Amino acid sequence: MKRTKSSRQTQILAELDSSPSLRVAELARRLDVSTETIRRDLDELTTQGLLNRTYGGAVRPLSSEPSVTERHRLYVEERQRMARAALKVIGDGHVLMIGSGATTVHVARRIAVEMKNITVITHSFGVATVLAFNPTIKVLMLPGDYHASEGATVGVHAVSFLGNFYADYAITGASGLAADGPSEALLECGAVYTAMVARAAKCVVVADHSKFDAIFPSRYAPWRDVDALVTDAAPPEKLAMALRQSGVDLVTAS
Repeated sequence: MKRTKSSRQTQILAELDSSPSLRVAELARRLDVSTETIRRDLDELTTQGLLNRTYGGAVRPLSSEPSVTERHRLYVEERQRMARAALKVIGDGHVLMIGSGATTVHVARRIAVEMKNITVITHSFGVATVLAFNPTIKVLMLPGDYHASEGATVGVHAVSFLGNFYADYAITGASGLAADGPSEALLECGAVYTAMVARAAKCVVVADHSKFDAIFPSRYAPWRDVDALVTDAAPPEKLAMALRQSGVDLVTAS
């Protein structure tokens, strides 16, 4: 017997509690309804402020994102492909600034394997930990307040410390990718990313398809300040157009 609309939407919200993003096709399969029905449900739940619609699905409400530990379990294969693609972009760098997040840890792990005799400036304990496997990489940790759910230091001391350095590349993740730029759920991390972008010759954003069209409180850079976006799928047209108009190099990992 098919579910009522109320029970179906309750199930959708329950699914969102265990996963930060949902896809229309997968929800339709699980709930045994058409994709059109799921889209109507998602639109109603968005109107109620219970979730945010994205290209092809939905994400948690604005400013809500799972901890970095939860995120490490998601899109593992996609992030591994993105990390390999990112190395082709940043491989000539000697000084790197790397932001926190699950995807940037994958990039750092690939850096530890493929690069040597470089300096990495980071506020992420996860990034620092995987880089430790390569003794030729010098790691500078930002001081600041420890943000437990992100596994990173944040705050005025972290931002101020970055002002003492220049880097070839800033490598940042994102909670959302919208037409006006990448955004971050945590305001404190967004401030660190903004400082990294300002102190680097080039900025590379690494983020998977679940971030397309999602918007979070801290837009840490406009696309004109980003040199490349490394992702795992072709973005929707509005986002793709914004990237083209801003001269962002779109790198789709295969």
